[in-house]
Amino acid sequence: MQDRGERTPGKRALICGISGQDGTYLAHLLLSKGYEVFGTSRDAEMSRFDNLALLRIRERVKLRSMTLIDFRSVLQVLSEVEPVEVYNLAGQSSVGLSFQQPVETLESIAFGTLNLLEAIRLLGHPLRLYNASSGECFGETTVESPASEASPFRPRSPYGVAKAAAFWEVANYREAYNIFVCSGLLFNHESILRPSRFVTRKVVQTACRIAAGSRERLGVGETRVVRDWGYAPEYVEAMWLMLQQPEPADYVIASGESHSLAEFIAACFAEVELDWRDHTDTDRSLFRATDILQSHADPSLARERLGWQAKTSMRRLVARLVADERAGARTAGDGIFPVGDASAPS
Repeated sequence: MQDRGERTPGKRALICGISGQDGTYLAHLLLSKGYEVFGTSRDAEMSRFDNLALLRIRERVKLRSMTLIDFRSVLQVLSEVEPVEVYNLAGQSSVGLSFQQPVETLESIAFGTLNLLEAIRLLGHPLRLYNASSGECFGETTVESPASEASPFRPRSPYGVAKAAAFWEVANYREAYNIFVCSGLLFNHESILRPSRFVTRKVVQTACRIAAGSRERLGVGETRVVRDWGYAPEYVEAMWLMLQQPEPADYVIASGESHSLAEFIAACFAEVELDWRDHTDTDRSLFRATDILQSHADPSLARERLGWQAKTSMRRLVARLVADERAGARTAGDGIFPVGDASAPS
């Protein structure tokens, strides 16, 4: 396996969906390793790319307009860029929103991934593809039987269904056409770059505002749900490592440590010296039609084969999120892997 600190000058990577949380941190990582990084957005000329600017890498990334549901644009960008690595992080990314926009979710994830795979097959370029799958594919899992690469899929949301379909598309193309494509079954991973619609960012923002004097209250849905939460910059390293292996394979990427949403909220408010029970209300409108109550993961294969494991516990994650929020997100790029530092991450 390629050493994680080794620089790879001259390698060209294409990140589909570069403007999101994972795309931004991945671009930061690849630049630190000497890659030439290209990124796509539906309209690269009009998009703001605030996250790239926040991590101070906006000018170092070459941007192209592309949407995965338009086969012609996919084929055109792949032909022009000729990347050696492609990271598919595009598509509708919210589980909650997928109940309101199921068609858009399925098209952007399942159809988009299929377009990308078919374009790669037709072009025949010797590239490697990472596909962003999700722990949502597994549905309910338990402490006694956490999700592993061998676990069956039982998704409970349109988002999970779409991700499961894309996962099997990737597996089929790998077997049928002998191309290097793989999926990362990533469980929840958070950072200051999360949009406010995600519950973790919403909780952190609200707790910080209340601590600063706001009289608002935090409305939350089902707080008994249990999730495996990690720190996003660590998870993009796993994506890169998957494409450095001699053979393609799919991996569960998670911390292996699960907590309830109530515990996460309590930790956020404790970080600002408040009791969450004094500042929250149950909002029935936030309950989903179907939801995963228990989500547990077994990331041991990634540890054994990739040498990867999560380093940030849930409570350390909360402390980082609150600190970044209070700093106005100015520290989002600090302490990750400085661009140009060939030794990071370790």
